[in-house]
Amino acid sequence: MLIKSKALVLGKRKYNDSHDIVTLYTQEAGTVSFLVTIPKTRKASTKSIVFQPLNQLCIEWDNKENHHLFRIRNIQCAYLYSSMHNHPYKITIKAFLGEFLYFALRHEQSNDTQLFSYLCSSLQWLDAAQHSFSNFHIALAIQLTAFLGIFPHTGSQERPAYFDMINSCFSLSQPHHSHFLSTQEAEYLPQLLRMRIVNMHLFHFNASQRSRILTLINTYYQLHIEGFPKLQSIQILHDIFA
Repeated sequence: MLIKSKALVLGKRKYNDSHDIVTLYTQEAGTVSFLVTIPKTRKASTKSIVFQPLNQLCIEWDNKENHHLFRIRNIQCAYLYSSMHNHPYKITIKAFLGEFLYFALRHEQSNDTQLFSYLCSSLQWLDAAQHSFSNFHIALAIQLTAFLGIFPHTGSQERPAYFDMINSCFSLSQPHHSHFLSTQEAEYLPQLLRMRIVNMHLFHFNASQRSRILTLINTYYQLHIEGFPKLQSIQILHDIFA
């Protein structure tokens, strides 16, 4: 069956000497992996630029049953970024989000059109933004938990309370494991979870606070998404936004 879909590039890795595997998050079929021939000439290699992380594409492929790798039959750019590839801060945020979204979405097999639309429109917003985007990656990572069904439960908060990151809820007693927020940090969690792209400019963090938030977000995803690793790009964000 031939499928036409918009797609977001999540990542690319080497398969063998002549092929790469490109992972795309598609509007019609969720996350799909494709076998792509490695260009042999300089002219052909320019086409590989389309597979840079977070690029937005329109593709066609033959969705054969019981296949895990597919071939792209037709590909076009759906949105051309104007500043994401050359703005130093945006390059860093893009590198983090590319790694983050790859591990967050690589097991998403269903088509969630609302999530796909949210990601693409948010990245286009970042591309057009001229200021007040230093919290963009934090806001997107928080909002993504709602789409993935792992948004923290905060409705039953009683103060003072710990926040249990494994069970994703407040607890009046200290959890019997190490993955929890102290009562001091947990007090600010409901406010942080209200962060959205439209209001993120109202949140002001110093370097230490931003570093702590990113570390906690990474840990939370590790606890709730199978195979989610410690992200390598977090340290780059720490250095850039210090």
